[in-house]
Amino acid sequence: MLFSLTIEKFHQGLKKKEFSLSEIIDEFLKNSEKKDQEIRAFLEFFSQETKEKVRELENKEISSLLFGTPGAIKDNILIKGKITSAASRILENYRAAYDATVIKKLRKEEVIFLGRTNMDEFAMGSSCENSAFQITKNPWDLERVPGGSSGGSAAAVASGQVIWALGSDTGGSIRQPASFCGVVGLKPTYGSVSRFGLIAMASSLDQIGPITKTVKDAEILFEKIKGQDDYDSTSLDLKKFEKQGKELKKIKIGFSKEYFKGLDNEVEKSIQEVIDFFKKEGFEIKEINLPHSQYALSCYYIIMPAEVSANLARFDGLRYGQRVSTEDLFSLYSQTRGNFFGREVKRRIILGTFVLSSGYYDAYYAKAQKIRTLIKEDFDKVFEKVDVILTPTSPFPPFKIGEKISQPLQMYLSDIFTVPANLTGLPSLSIPCLRLTKDNLPVGFQLIGSPFSEKDLFSLGKFYEEKTGRFEEFVKIKKNGQEIPN
Repeated sequence: MLFSLTIEKFHQGLKKKEFSLSEIIDEFLKNSEKKDQEIRAFLEFFSQETKEKVRELENKEISSLLFGTPGAIKDNILIKGKITSAASRILENYRAAYDATVIKKLRKEEVIFLGRTNMDEFAMGSSCENSAFQITKNPWDLERVPGGSSGGSAAAVASGQVIWALGSDTGGSIRQPASFCGVVGLKPTYGSVSRFGLIAMASSLDQIGPITKTVKDAEILFEKIKGQDDYDSTSLDLKKFEKQGKELKKIKIGFSKEYFKGLDNEVEKSIQEVIDFFKKEGFEIKEINLPHSQYALSCYYIIMPAEVSANLARFDGLRYGQRVSTEDLFSLYSQTRGNFFGREVKRRIILGTFVLSSGYYDAYYAKAQKIRTLIKEDFDKVFEKVDVILTPTSPFPPFKIGEKISQPLQMYLSDIFTVPANLTGLPSLSIPCLRLTKDNLPVGFQLIGSPFSEKDLFSLGKFYEEKTGRFEEFVKIKKNGQEIPN
């Protein structure tokens, strides 16, 4: 069963010759061809390149843990020679001229890129319904969304089509779909992974990270893609900043009541079980106060659109991407952007342009940046008392396709617990709870750490998975048929 294969199990299987690379990759391709007709996680499969890569690797020595592992790449991360559309009509035919830094690093590990995954257009959305090309479905329930914007990547991992995937996280776009699809998602510390080759949405918030089946796999992938990059001035030398990690049972866990308001009852039960688990295991649990977090979502939806309006100004029909042929320059701009940008993208560009405009900059954007500083100061104070903060990832389980698409404000609430980590640049890991909802849907909990404390997040996450048998339980559920109908 392909879903049960983790990075380590795949590696061991190759080493012990339980299967050959060509046999197992052929199984993955057949599995994807079958399942993705319903799930629609992929925008494109790299079938020919996959077969060529397998032929190349079969004659090579197994050189790393990731050797030969099949993975998926979100459609806003550049792969040289491949279409990278950010799920937008304006870039429908754009082929990347170079590899993103994370792609270069993974090529050195001899991974196999199975294809590019669907997403909300330019990473703007929380449901994968804003793609210009298709709607991705949740592997646990085909009538529900997989989350967004990295919904395609999360659904591809959750359905066993790949072992790992890369996504990008601007306000929760890795963690929220990971929660909805019952997989693990990491938003690393801002600056720890190069953003070179990521189509920018909001540059002070964006971060590339892994989506995997287990915490251990997320750690393996993160270790391979992290590090300073000369092509990204915001990336940092981790040797100077990375923390070694505390002794497991000495990690102090905080929880804040601000993160437990407005929760769905089923989510609250699942999260409370996780808190009770850590208490029972002897961890010190402290109640903390993050008073300015209540303003985080409002703050985010001012700062993010402002950066969106600046970043998307480059898509003007002149340099690259689709264009409308007109006689004057203004019509070229307005018709190209009007015809090829989707509704949500236009909404955020308009909002961002408004908050940056004369007379409104100080009232909105400047004030939001001040609140952002206050939110960060709250976290700095809390991390003097605790090492990790435990919260829900999303206030509700995966919702039905079409349920919130016409209500933007309701959709934005999906990010209410995830945006603070982006505003403050903190690392954050979403892990599936053992307990499912009454509708057999997954729920995720989130661990937020101080800057560059990924090791503590991984330690706690791996401990939870190993003690509860969470992943093994999910494998049993899949084997018993509660996955995609065949």
